[in-house]
Amino acid sequence: MRKQILMAGFSLLALAGGNASADILVAIAGPMTGQYASAGDQIRKGAEMAIADINAKGGVLGQKLQLEVGDDACDPKQAVSVANTMVNKKIVFMHGHWCSSSTIPASDVYNEAQIPMATVSTNPQVTERGLKNVFRIMGRDDQQGLVAGDFLAEHFKGKKIAVVDDKSAYGKGLADEIAKAMEAKGVKPTLRESITAGEKDYSGLVSKLKSAGVEVMAFGGYHTEVALILRQAQQAGLKLTVMGGDTMTNSELVTAAGPAADNVLFTFSPDPRKNPAAASIVKKFRDAKVEPEGYVMYAYAAMQLFAEAATAAKSTKYKDMEKALRDGSFETVIGKLTFDAKGDNKLPGFKVYQWKGGKYDYVTK
Repeated sequence: MRKQILMAGFSLLALAGGNASADILVAIAGPMTGQYASAGDQIRKGAEMAIADINAKGGVLGQKLQLEVGDDACDPKQAVSVANTMVNKKIVFMHGHWCSSSTIPASDVYNEAQIPMATVSTNPQVTERGLKNVFRIMGRDDQQGLVAGDFLAEHFKGKKIAVVDDKSAYGKGLADEIAKAMEAKGVKPTLRESITAGEKDYSGLVSKLKSAGVEVMAFGGYHTEVALILRQAQQAGLKLTVMGGDTMTNSELVTAAGPAADNVLFTFSPDPRKNPAAASIVKKFRDAKVEPEGYVMYAYAAMQLFAEAATAAKSTKYKDMEKALRDGSFETVIGKLTFDAKGDNKLPGFKVYQWKGGKYDYVTK
């Protein structure tokens, strides 16, 4: 119990940063509340640990870092409001947002204010608009959609596959890419449907899937909806395999879907927990009772990226930072980060994973 209390105190201290000496403001933003809050929690935990570690080693350019946290609840309007608040607080670096629909409008605000940002948002439009301040540390949906679509075409030959999205920038974009990749391999989706995220009843969709004889659903969207669809499919006697994207890394899916979560496949970048160079950080998180799944290590890496770029630039000024980020190569817990002219990273792409018994790992078949 004493250890838990100490860890809670550590977390608060890391967030507070100690105003007296914390004179470099960096920030994270994402869904800290709302139905996707568990993803925001992953980002917060990763960033807190990274900042505590960086500050313990003397900070950046002789100054301590202080973390600001913005909650956009994955709402585009709220994201713009958060971005404006962060600009007014004079942050020098943003890791965020999380939902592509939030990141796209918020990035315009940061760009105008000349604040560099690292993001895990995967919609191609994040980096296709010519903004110089955006650096994506995850792959893109046209990359993971290709991997998912190819996998489905190869491993589910002769099965009826539906492609479904949640109408969000991320979800629709990913679903379109999966459908495109499947069709390029000669597999036409049996159904192409959209749902509204946040609803509690998807029995209408389940009925459509069942009557069409669908066995596999490729889904563009978030883990909360997948858990509900799986539970409702089970109730309707429909055994459904789901192929999702990077947002399926959340163990909340297992809590909500139960054993049906074992039917979920998804695409995600190479698992940073398997990176030998990150073993000590993975252990540190686990010792602190934090499983570094999903976006935890990405948030840690984003803060490492800032620290290394500022050190290389010998400055936190935008022009110096932007040049350092564009030209540099950075060693992080998720591997080496280098960026192309658009700000997309050159890391290896996506792998296919499956949930089994409450944990996810690479599909080996």
